[in-house]
Amino acid sequence: MNELTIVEIEALDGATILEFGTDWCGYCKAAQPLIASALAERQDVRHIKIEDGKGRRLGRLFKVKLWPTLVFLKNGQEVGRLIRPDSAVLISEALDKI
Repeated sequence: MNELTIVEIEALDGATILEFGTDWCGYCKAAQPLIASALAERQDVRHIKIEDGKGRRLGRLFKVKLWPTLVFLKNGQEVGRLIRPDSAVLISEALDKI
């Protein structure tokens, strides 16, 4: 999992998903196959996992309250988000917007 700064995130070019969560979170584990399925044919989308939790400022900057939270960015700007996604279709639909 990466630890980026807000400046680095805002400088990202193209389509990006930021995935906030932890390795031990049950919801995060359950979402992994859904995320992988939605991204399977979307090589144009950058997927960055960000370890969140106590002392992690980036999650607070994005107002993350539940895991996993997927933040969809276009050229470093948020265009959508999903919290605890339970469907690859929902993720794919959000990807279509970026």
